[in-house]
Amino acid sequence: MLTNQQRALVKATVPLLETGGEALTRHFYAKMLKEYPQVRPLFNQAHQASGDQQRALANGVLMYARHIDQLEALGPLVSKVVNKHVALQILPEHYPIVGTCLLQAIREVLGAEIATDEVIDAWAAAYGQLSEIFINAEEETYARSAQAEGGWRGGRLFKVTDKVAESAEITSFYLAPADGGSAIDFEPGQYIGLRLLLETGEERRNYSLSAPANGREYRISVKRENGGRVSNHLHDNVQVGDSLELFPPAGDFVLRPSKKPLALITAGVGITPALAMLQSALPSGRPIHFIHCARNAEVHAFRDWIEAQTAAHPQVTHYFCYNEVKPGDGVHAEGFLTRDLLAEWLPQDTDLDAYFLGPKPFMAQVKKHLRDIGVPEKQSHYEFFGPASALDA
Repeated sequence: MLTNQQRALVKATVPLLETGGEALTRHFYAKMLKEYPQVRPLFNQAHQASGDQQRALANGVLMYARHIDQLEALGPLVSKVVNKHVALQILPEHYPIVGTCLLQAIREVLGAEIATDEVIDAWAAAYGQLSEIFINAEEETYARSAQAEGGWRGGRLFKVTDKVAESAEITSFYLAPADGGSAIDFEPGQYIGLRLLLETGEERRNYSLSAPANGREYRISVKRENGGRVSNHLHDNVQVGDSLELFPPAGDFVLRPSKKPLALITAGVGITPALAMLQSALPSGRPIHFIHCARNAEVHAFRDWIEAQTAAHPQVTHYFCYNEVKPGDGVHAEGFLTRDLLAEWLPQDTDLDAYFLGPKPFMAQVKKHLRDIGVPEKQSHYEFFGPASALDA
């Protein structure tokens, strides 16, 4: 239990976290991954290299310190972190490792004059409180997944029943339970966790589910990333009949019930969760505006499917924007998605629900464009690995 004095000490570190939080978290990750290599598979090394993971943790620590007196304000952040943890199967035994390394990093980065014994004790109590919140919330999610029809806890083997090239870069994998049982339902926009044992060691990744739940199988659509160990392994080595170990679906970037017009705005492989959202929204009859950006038609996955949905359902309209147009691409606009294009392609009445996903620069622009044309921020939804403020920079 945190004392009032400990809360005050934690809050007093807020200015230091605002200016030096990323330096602290970089030191923390370097220390933990070196001294506890068993947790390395839980962290995507690409996110480590880009700094996204360090920024995300720095933002989380800062938000916790700021709201130490009103933890209910952390609700959305806690939900996002819990879902990420569940998809990667973070367990109670991982928390002491993180706590030990975090406290050591605070001492080593801030120095003994600032990080006194009292400050370290305060942060130890604060971390204990926060880890208890996460452990309890994660256990509820694990238990709920295990008890649901078609659900399970931990890893479960799935057979690859089909492998389909969707574009020059994206391939879909259809996955059915190897035990012949059913597959737990999920909400459109959620993802599954995947555990692989490669020659270089264990790897864990999250992949969006690109087709709605049907109780029988899942579909993930994976982009081949330059230098990506897991994506290249899936593209090159995993074939129909092979088995993959999956963790249950998770994620809080989900299609919410609404009767308002729906805008799905994506770029690149960010299209994948929007496919499940589109298909799930069709029976509602609500107007759906599907906007996708890609380099060209060669790398544009699911173009034919989107066009077929538009032809079959009058409430669906679609627009494609390419920035490296090739002859015969047949695109609605060339270049990048501008504010004027977005205003032209969306309804004049901007009381709508917008969901967007893609590379960080794309998302930053879309977030700004939606705000500028009048879409209420509470109706603007996105999935982003890192502090939300980074999209406003």
